[in-house]
Amino acid sequence: MKMTLTTLLLLIIIGLCAGILSGLVGVGGGILMVPMFLLFLGITQHNAQGLSLAVMLPPVTFLAVYNYHKQGAIDWKVAAVVSVMFIVGGYFGSKLALQIDQKLLKKIFGGFMLIVGLKLLFTK
Repeated sequence: MKMTLTTLLLLIIIGLCAGILSGLVGVGGGILMVPMFLLFLGITQHNAQGLSLAVMLPPVTFLAVYNYHKQGAIDWKVAAVVSVMFIVGGYFGSKLALQIDQKLLKKIFGGFMLIVGLKLLFTK
């Protein structure tokens, strides 16, 4: 993937959004990153999944990322940018979540999952 300024900005936005969502509702960033990689960067499902795992490599997914890496399905420059922004977003998302009532937070989480699920079900 060519690293243009537009691509870099998209990667920063994806990393921040995934980190904020992770900190806000305690979900894995892949729930957000995979669809965003597909929709906004136009990469393949395998690459989107590999990149999502690469972003989370340090804490949980080393062996899974290794398999994607062996197949050439990870652009490490992309993974590095999104990973750094994921850390920043996670910090701010968790700060925000701690300020939101638990009942409202549960509704936010459920609504997000419903929207993403419907989008995945009804798009090509």
